[in-house]
Amino acid sequence: MSQSTSRSVAVIGAGASGLAAAHILTQAGHDVVVLEARDRIGGRLLSAAPTTEPEGSLDLGATWFWDDERHVRTLLAGLSGSRLGSFPQHTTGDAVYQDAGGVQRLAGNPIDARSNRFTNGAASLTDALAASLPAETLRLGTPVTAIRAGETAGSGLSVHIPDSVIEAEHVVLAVPPALALARIDFDGQLPADLVHVAEETPVWMGAVVKVVAEYPEAFWRQDGLAGAAFSRSGPLQEIHDMSGTEGQPAALFGFAHTRTARTAGPDFRSAVTGQLTQLFGPLAALPLALYIQDWSAERWTSPADVAQLSDYSLFGHRLYQRPALDGRLHWASTETARGHAGHIEGALAAGERAAHAILHGLPDPNPKPTAVNSASAA
Repeated sequence: MSQSTSRSVAVIGAGASGLAAAHILTQAGHDVVVLEARDRIGGRLLSAAPTTEPEGSLDLGATWFWDDERHVRTLLAGLSGSRLGSFPQHTTGDAVYQDAGGVQRLAGNPIDARSNRFTNGAASLTDALAASLPAETLRLGTPVTAIRAGETAGSGLSVHIPDSVIEAEHVVLAVPPALALARIDFDGQLPADLVHVAEETPVWMGAVVKVVAEYPEAFWRQDGLAGAAFSRSGPLQEIHDMSGTEGQPAALFGFAHTRTARTAGPDFRSAVTGQLTQLFGPLAALPLALYIQDWSAERWTSPADVAQLSDYSLFGHRLYQRPALDGRLHWASTETARGHAGHIEGALAAGERAAHAILHGLPDPNPKPTAVNSASAA
């Protein structure tokens, strides 16, 4: 017989949105558990250690944030004592364009927009959020298999995990909606229109293969190139500089559609290095390391049909803005954000929205004593 425990809030997913919600709720004094199916935190914020440098990271997931994104800026300023820091994306130099007719150097760089990077990789953001949580809040390797609403209004939700059930007053779904519907059994309790929207909502980066090529130095900069390229002949469709501060570690990164990578099969690696050589010259032929992250193959990011989900107008849908199941099930992935959906900013904003909705629905865990009027008490 499975054991049962009680928590005020269960957060499903330890990515940026889930950890942001947990950070706000625990700061307010609530009893929170974060359930993460993977054996790591971060979700789509995933950073790899470079081969050449003791410092810095190479982002295999989310990379950038922008100046007008206040949630990221607030965390950068507020999570003191962490390894958080930022620097501008390198954009200086010429870009390169490639199509079936060959390679053309462009004057200037019309590809890269002004953006920012995390000094120690994007995963340093989720590392800092996780470090802010009370001990034993996080449970890794704990997939949620089912969620059930109580038989009576106000009775909370039952969150089923392997060999146990957590009774929670509120649940935060901090995973892509399509993934939630594919992996979690809701026993037909969700409204049909919500199920339809969730099942059809694309997964940000879900059908993307991200490739990072690490080099001894950022040689393209010496040639006056920005490391930016756009290609109509692939396999990488767009490429950017991923070098760290002062150009170290030195790296280029690009995106391919998962169909392209799977069609190429074992030849994908050689096709990538061949393309980089065509774009940036012979020094690009021999990277120190080539990191290939196929997000469609991540069981805890993407459902099986992720490549067929293409209606991005469903991002931030109105049905995600109000909780389901008697106001107790809250949507909080970047796909559900009204603004900056698909960005780290959108994930943080969605987590904040869910947390604030819960704070208005739960009693204050540390109520202030009621002041007694001395005259009336006399």
